[in-house]
Amino acid sequence: MIDDSRVDADEYPEWSPLSIHDMTVAYHRRSVLWDIDYHAPPGQLVAIVGPNGSGKTTLIKASLDLVPKLSGGVRFFGKPYRQQRDRVAYVPQRGSVDWDFPVNALDVVTMGLYRKIGWCMPVTRKYRQMALDSLDRVGMAAYARRQISQLSGGQQQRVFLARALAQDAELYLMDEPFVGVDAATERAIISILHELRSAGKTALVVHHDLQTVKEYFDHVMLLNMRLVATGPTSDVFTPENLKKTFGGKLALLDQVGTRMSIGEGGK
Repeated sequence: MIDDSRVDADEYPEWSPLSIHDMTVAYHRRSVLWDIDYHAPPGQLVAIVGPNGSGKTTLIKASLDLVPKLSGGVRFFGKPYRQQRDRVAYVPQRGSVDWDFPVNALDVVTMGLYRKIGWCMPVTRKYRQMALDSLDRVGMAAYARRQISQLSGGQQQRVFLARALAQDAELYLMDEPFVGVDAATERAIISILHELRSAGKTALVVHHDLQTVKEYFDHVMLLNMRLVATGPTSDVFTPENLKKTFGGKLALLDQVGTRMSIGEGGK
């Protein structure tokens, strides 16, 4: 375990929902993330972008203490995660979930409220209504009693988003929420993200579709084991930085760059 109990307020400022300092993560002696320093801007939608194997999912999991760090530290609003759990919500990759587990959609959302309910305590009408309200926000109230395995991929993703919303967190960490979903679910997710931003909340989202980054996100983190660039999307999401991030995948990047140029020229 890394002892980062002695911290500097400049390294982990309270204004930042997520602060990472000098974080390195390795699997089987192979570095996955190297010397990451980052301060998430409050009240913004942030895309985490990079090629496969660049450490995007690992960054989220290491921040949440789901995988061990080799060095460095992480703070949420200036404090360790264990002290700020109620302020942070996590939406994992859909592919990492056992969808055969015998629960319905309402049960899944209610699980996000256990910290408020108390472990082994009965779920009262108040909390069931909170869960139903969250399902309604993502258009899934009619499926509350449906077995989770019987839902489509997009519907499953909406249920996990509802679980995060039920927590009423201030920071949302979402790992590839748009992968494998239909157009209606993608629009629903974007609508919810805009609602969160309007409420002053922050979302960090692992995102693969380069062509929608500028449309969907205020800030971007370009990652390829190291932090390549970070900042407002309009400043950082450039063809030059994308080539630094993705290396030899120039055909795709040229296509994206062309679309970006056309879009800017039309303004």
